[in-house]
Amino acid sequence: MTTNHLGLRFGKRVLFEDVNIKFTPGHCYGLIGANGSGKSTFLKILSGEIESTSGRIEIIPGKRMAVLKQNQFEFDAYEVLLTVVMGHKRLYDLMCEKESLYAKADFNEADGVKVSELEAEFEALHGWDAETQAAQLLSGLGVKEEWHRRKMRELEGGDKVRVLLAQALFGNPDILLLDEPTNHLDVESIMWLEEFLCNFENTVIVVSHDRHFLDQVCTHVADIDFGKITLYTGNYSFWYEASQLALRQKRDQNKKTEEKIKELQEFVARFSANASKSRQATARKNLLSKLTLEEIKPSSRRYPHVHFKFEKAIGNAVLSVEHLNKTAEGRVLFKDLSLTVHKNDKIALLSRDRHILTTFFDILTGEDEAISGSIKWGATITKAYVPKDHTRFFQTDINLIDWLRQFSTEKDEFFIRGFLGRMLFSGEDTLKKANVLSGGEKVRCLLSRMMLQGANVLIFDEPTNHLDLESITAFNNSLQDFPGVVLFSSYDHQFVQTVANRVIEIGPLGTIDRLLTYDEYLADGELKIRREGLYRQTQPVG
Repeated sequence: MTTNHLGLRFGKRVLFEDVNIKFTPGHCYGLIGANGSGKSTFLKILSGEIESTSGRIEIIPGKRMAVLKQNQFEFDAYEVLLTVVMGHKRLYDLMCEKESLYAKADFNEADGVKVSELEAEFEALHGWDAETQAAQLLSGLGVKEEWHRRKMRELEGGDKVRVLLAQALFGNPDILLLDEPTNHLDVESIMWLEEFLCNFENTVIVVSHDRHFLDQVCTHVADIDFGKITLYTGNYSFWYEASQLALRQKRDQNKKTEEKIKELQEFVARFSANASKSRQATARKNLLSKLTLEEIKPSSRRYPHVHFKFEKAIGNAVLSVEHLNKTAEGRVLFKDLSLTVHKNDKIALLSRDRHILTTFFDILTGEDEAISGSIKWGATITKAYVPKDHTRFFQTDINLIDWLRQFSTEKDEFFIRGFLGRMLFSGEDTLKKANVLSGGEKVRCLLSRMMLQGANVLIFDEPTNHLDLESITAFNNSLQDFPGVVLFSSYDHQFVQTVANRVIEIGPLGTIDRLLTYDEYLADGELKIRREGLYRQTQPVG
């Protein structure tokens, strides 16, 4: 697939123009850009859902494109397995046409000839293996076999997304367009998808805020910046480090060209040595070795300044949880849960049931109550919490200056503007009404509020969900540097791996608590077996 002088503008605003890119088979392209830069819009242009204002897209005739659908309700009337097969339109049309002919009461010789032709094409498209392949995709993405024959309308939203992802992957499409494919997936499903895409031999273009995922699957990065889309060799981490290197070199005008080239060569050598993931490794390493100084450009991205510090030193006693029990709607969330938090802990809390973690955090912060058990915070502890559902904080039409001022002992406007400025709210942005903010803007406001609180224990429930890559990176770095205690849940692999020094997984049948990094925890075969035991189905509470 090739774009020729492609452009898109809305009135006077130019998202991108004169885009000339050739997307080739065997490569996975990570499409990145600041929020509002047009990533999802670009995918819609490629898929034909919307039209560009200039240029054209060329696809080799006969090549099939598959797109991750965003409408969760589009296939509610269909069976789950059939919904997946519908991802290959020609195969599905053949199935319907065959069934229609076989059902005719006056089936004649001409119908027999037509059916014979359809059967031949059906077999050539591996139609007899379609349901088996669809079932394998569903199972790999965590949709249980017992749901495969159910109607889509019977599934929860997260499972519907998994089915739509299986639909996009089905039938080995020539071009695969994926917009945030890891949303609603657990770690096992994400790892399965990473392996699938690394072994996928055709063209993939993906938008994702999951840095680890982009690093694992991408051979190239397509960066929307300066009104252009520029193609870079390597994964997201390579692009990020390269853009930072270019920025440093641009600032140091006195550095000689020879020194800059040496710095670049050392940088490329380091990343080439770290290239991984089976068949992509050698190709990526060879591509990186050909990179020149002129190919790397500094980014125009702006990163928020996130810095947490606490006002009160932490004593030895932080938190003690003993024999905690909680049920909801007749089912056990956790039982006999006990743990002790120490002063140097940064704990990632995991669960396949996200409601378990949200409830646990709400109990810790006094927003919910357990059925039984006790929670005891240390006398020196001050805590701050960013919940997953933060709607209640923004049900007001006051501007951002007044919104943040209500959480600050210092009321001076210059001081408040300073905190907002760190989170990229400046000028007229500070006068926005709190109730019209986007999801990412709300989280950045809550992080500003948390910085003002000066707490020594920070609690987060999936805080990266609405943040862009720049905000996630800055936030991630701030928690690595924070000298206090952190309790958090997240499905961002890199975020968990780089922040947590302890992992606690909570299921309805027990808890696993280990002083390990996230990668070590996932790689432990014995723990993998134990983790399965946390979620075996139990009888509802009477």
